[in-house]
Amino acid sequence: MIETKADALEASFAGVEGAGAPAARPMLAGAAARPGGAAFEGFVRSGATLEMKAFTGTTGESGGYAVPSEIDRQIETLLRSTSPIRAIANVVKVGSAGYRKLVTSGGTPSGWASETAARPETATPTFHEVSPPMGDLYANPAASQAMLDDAAFDVEEWLAGEIAAEFAAAEGRAFVDGSGINQPKGFLREPVSTAGDAARAFGTLQYLPSGEAGDFGSEPQDRLIDLVQSLRAPYRQGAVFVMNAATSTRIRKLKTADGAFLWQPGLVSGQPDTLLGYPVVEAEEMPDIAAGSLSIAFGNFRLGYLIAERQETQILRDPYSNKPFVHFYATKRVGGQVSNSEAIKLMKFAAA
Repeated sequence: MIETKADALEASFAGVEGAGAPAARPMLAGAAARPGGAAFEGFVRSGATLEMKAFTGTTGESGGYAVPSEIDRQIETLLRSTSPIRAIANVVKVGSAGYRKLVTSGGTPSGWASETAARPETATPTFHEVSPPMGDLYANPAASQAMLDDAAFDVEEWLAGEIAAEFAAAEGRAFVDGSGINQPKGFLREPVSTAGDAARAFGTLQYLPSGEAGDFGSEPQDRLIDLVQSLRAPYRQGAVFVMNAATSTRIRKLKTADGAFLWQPGLVSGQPDTLLGYPVVEAEEMPDIAAGSLSIAFGNFRLGYLIAERQETQILRDPYSNKPFVHFYATKRVGGQVSNSEAIKLMKFAAA
């Protein structure tokens, strides 16, 4: 019985050697799937193993240059929580260097006529092209190689947090007060006028004076109500106030004649505070109250401000330029501009 088993074992070795395969590297066929899926039986009997090759993130040539999509989605989430204008504006994804949007104004007038009277030609809407200026937003954080080698260091979380902080700060400034030169044009950089919607040129924002230079005039609550009512009803659905913390502190103390506060704090966690029934968004890039400052904005930014950006964030891992530090160079093309000047109103702290 023992001799029979030994003969079978020797025969299996002879089969491997006869195939010309070295003993240290058995044939791959030895681990081929057998009837019933008993692939492990091949390994036990012949010692054969399968050699597998796969992409890894450890080296660039094997796939390390590919940025996981999870990182980009995490950056987007952090941006929405730290850049208030992005959260309330209209954000579109673009795949080219430029973006164009058509906006009509004037509408199509109509008229009345008798049964046999002539029908004269009516006016047609006017088209306006909106092309938000774009620029490359970039961040270049670095980490030492020793830090990256630490197993307890979460590289993806750190990278997303650093890039999100850089992008949020730059976007917040640009969407409010950007120059429009190689960067988005902020809504405070648009021309302003006291003229109403019917008489104001397209692209010009309407402002209401506060009644006093650098302060509210008499009856500030009436001035705020006038600001709200200057926005036509179709735009007031979804409208918000935008101001910085210093301005909101001043307004939180305002009361009506019967002693009621104009400001109503949110009663539920996550619910924004309201002013005259409309949510208040704090944007620290808004200017403090001063003579001639445009410190309060009210409007429907979803309809009034357009943000155009490429869909993906490009990230380059650079371990060569500044050894022993590894740089993560991230770029994203972002543009922004007021798309509908009737949807946003401003309050100017001036006498007129």
